[in-house]
Amino acid sequence: MTIDSNPTPVTLRWAVRLLRVEAVAVGLVAAWLIVADLTASTTDLTSALLVTAFAIGAAVALWALGNALVRHRAGARAPAIVLQLMLLPIGWFMIQGGLGWLGVPLIALGLGVTWLLVSPPTTRALGFE
Repeated sequence: MTIDSNPTPVTLRWAVRLLRVEAVAVGLVAAWLIVADLTASTTDLTSALLVTAFAIGAAVALWALGNALVRHRAGARAPAIVLQLMLLPIGWFMIQGGLGWLGVPLIALGLGVTWLLVSPPTTRALGFE
């Protein structure tokens, strides 16, 4: 039996779980966009493909950052925080557009995962202290 000298704290485990949930959710949106791109009768093809590519890239990035963080790669924390902070204006504009039921949880998710990523146990586990 080996003892891990640098165990993954619960805050980091939850941050990774939530990043992976986000990756799956964005991946499902990307799949829906692909279907919409293929079945649309009229569309601006360039814009449609760019939005779809952005969604696919975001899903891949979220999953990759989660994988890097679970391996205690300190360099993955900053990009993960940036992606989480991007949820704040998205959520705000959803609230302004009458989708508060979706905007408020997105803001809470972004702030929550950011807090998990900068919390002292996560900071120690990633070697920042």
